[in-house]
Amino acid sequence: MRVHMGEKPYKCSLCDKAFSDSGNRNNHMRVHTGDKPYKCSLCNRSFSRSSNLWAHRRVVHSNRRPYHCPYCGKLFSTNDKLKLHVRVHTGAKPHSCRHCSERFTWHDQLKTHLLKSHNEGTWLTCHICQKKFYHSGDRKVHLRRHEGLKPYVCSECPKRFCTAKNLKSHQSTHLDYKQFCCGLCGKYFRGKHYVKKHFKKCRDGM
Repeated sequence: MRVHMGEKPYKCSLCDKAFSDSGNRNNHMRVHTGDKPYKCSLCNRSFSRSSNLWAHRRVVHSNRRPYHCPYCGKLFSTNDKLKLHVRVHTGAKPHSCRHCSERFTWHDQLKTHLLKSHNEGTWLTCHICQKKFYHSGDRKVHLRRHEGLKPYVCSECPKRFCTAKNLKSHQSTHLDYKQFCCGLCGKYFRGKHYVKKHFKKCRDGM
């Protein structure tokens, strides 16, 4: 019922995140504490969540990616990831504006359009620099940058980050495998940033 009502009574004591149940809060706390109770029996690598361990074994040890892109041949572990990727090739824009003829690839693009073009929704303003945001999470991260807060710590090195997303992206630099593939030449890279940069050069050189 808390999920339906939007109630999140369990708050993290180290950052501003809140959760609907204590289990998710406890899982989140491991980001700050560095606790990793789930260990891979094949390589002894440890993880903070059982879902991360499961994903690690599937990607690193089994390399099972049964879903392939019909346009570039890139492989994916789930059908949902494949569907999102295919939009890059097809140009599909399933999210349409109810006020005008504009259509968008991603739902977040539609929400931003509704605010900017039709004044639908509520802008959230930073009280320090007056920058506007449409999502409360984006404003919270922005405020952390003003305050110099970096609550997410890498377990492999001393680096700290403002968001869990930035931490996750950084952690790929410590991995032994390369999971991001260029759809044009098939070359693999450790990070999404690197494959995007390479893809542009690869496309322009064709």
